[in-house]
Parts: sequence; C-alpha cells; structure tokens
Amino acid sequence: MAVAHQAGLWPVMLTPFTHDGEVDYSSLERLIDWYEKKGVDGLFADCQSSEIFFLSLRERTELASFIKKHAHVPVIASGHVSNAFSDQLEELKAIATTGVDALILITNRLVHAGRQQESIMPRVRQIMREIPDIPLGFYECPYPFKRLITLDELKECAETGRFSFMKDTCCDIATIRQRLAVLSGSGFGLYNANTTTCLESVRAGAAGFSGVMLNFHPELYRWMLDHVSDPKADLIQSFLTVFSEIERQYYPVNAKFYQTEIAKVFSDPYTRSIPAEGLTETFKTEVRHLNAAAEWLWNQL
Repeated sequence: MAVAHQAGLWPVMLTPFTHDGEVDYSSLERLIDWYEKKGVDGLFADCQSSEIFFLSLRERTELASFIKKHAHVPVIASGHVSNAFSDQLEELKAIATTGVDALILITNRLVHAGRQQESIMPRVRQIMREIPDIPLGFYECPYPFKRLITLDELKECAETGRFSFMKDTCCDIATIRQRLAVLSGSGFGLYNANTTTCLESVRAGAAGFSGVMLNFHPELYRWMLDHVSDPKADLIQSFLTVFSEIERQYYPVNAKFYQTEIAKVFSDPYTRSIPAEGLTETFKTEVRHLNAAAEWLWNQL
C-alpha cells in the first residue's frame, strides 16, 4: 500500500451481472484485465460502484477473493453495509479474510443517520482492536448519506500507522489542502474522487485519483498524472472535467453500457441498484459521444 513514485489510479470497480442478475465472473475477469491494461495502480473492490448495498455478504466476500486472486495490482475492499455495528464487524472480518491489501471503512456506517456530528473514533478504535493485522483506510461514500471525516479524526488515524488509503469525496480543494497538511509524512495517502480538482490536488500532494470516471477512460487520467508538470496537463484536466458530467446522467448503468457496447468487456449491462432500462437512447448516444471525444483526445496525445 505504499504510495508509488507516480500518482496512483484506483478505480472503483463495477460488478458485472448476467442477464439473470447473477455475478458474472467471466466478465469480471475481463474487467480486471481491462483496468490493468489501461494503467491503473490498484483496484478498489466492494465499493458503492460495485453495488455493495445490493450484494449479500457471501457475494461481497467472494467478489473480493476473486479480484485479489486474479489481479496483478494491489486490491483494497470495503463491504460493511449493515446498520447494526455488531453486524458491520462481522462483515469487515469476513472481508479481511479474503487476502485484500487493505480494509476500507465507510465513514457513514460509523455514525447513525441524523447524528453525523458524533465522532467515528470509538468505532474505529474498536475495529482496530478486533481486526488487528490488516492496513485500514476510509471511504467517504455518499450513499445513504455523506459523512466527511474531520481533521481531528484524520490526524488521530494517521498517528496510529494503521491507515494507508483515504478516498476523499469532499470535492473542495481548500479542504483537500487542509487534509494533506494533516497527512503529510504519515504514509496515509489521500486519493481524490473528484475529477474537477484532480490535477490541482495531485500537485498539492495527493497520492492519486479514485473516481468513477476510471470506468470510462483511465488512460487519460494516467497520462495527466504522469505529466503533472506538462502545460498540456491543464488542458487535459479541462477536458476531463467536462467529460465527468456524465457521472450525473445515469450511473452506474451508463458505465455498464460503456463496458458492454463499447469496451466489449461485459456481457450485459444488468444493474441491481437502479433499472438498466432507465438508460434512454439519448443517454446511450451521450455515452457514445463521450467515447468519441475521449478517443480523439487520446489520439492527440
């Protein structure tokens, strides 16, 4: 989990399903290969993009095990979705047995809905005691509500030496800079999930990017983060910011449509979290136009 010499790309992985709604492991193996050929540095399994709130614990555990077995890059995973903290502990312990390189804690699971101002640290300390032998991280998952980590909580966790990965979803460069100051020198890397602030955050010291657009064109992010001092990087950032508006369209179905029709990785765009039929013909055309623009940009590089 050490930060590489180049800014890291950690896609939030999709879960492919068959037309009957079962996990499609043949497509998943192709997806792992697709990510790796596009230049990613690691894989984030069992996250919101993976539809973890719509997967059983058995499915979440089997997914993490399969991805770790077939990947040639490090794999991290979350997977605790229950409301009861005792149930979350069992979920986390199950995911920890899969061999993943770090166990990622979802911040909104560590407080009660409507009581977001409460500290997450009592539960974090208990997790550290009960699951002692695996690196940890955080994910500010926006579903079912977003709970941003505080600077004091971040500082305490950094000082433990147990934490290595922070998926930041604050989408605010000023806050990111404050967090980077707290994390400086700790080995606890901040990975921005927001495209708009991606380049600026990496120039400020962020360890990399972990956003949903890596399910469309990770090679463009690879080029930008490998050339952060190149004047063209700012232009690439501008393109990527506009491209990322597709996130607000009909995700993750649009990404699964991309992986099915364009990338030829998935066998079906079936989605458990929202109906795949909601991706209209206009939405599909927008994804095709996005791909054409991304391919043109890549050819310029």
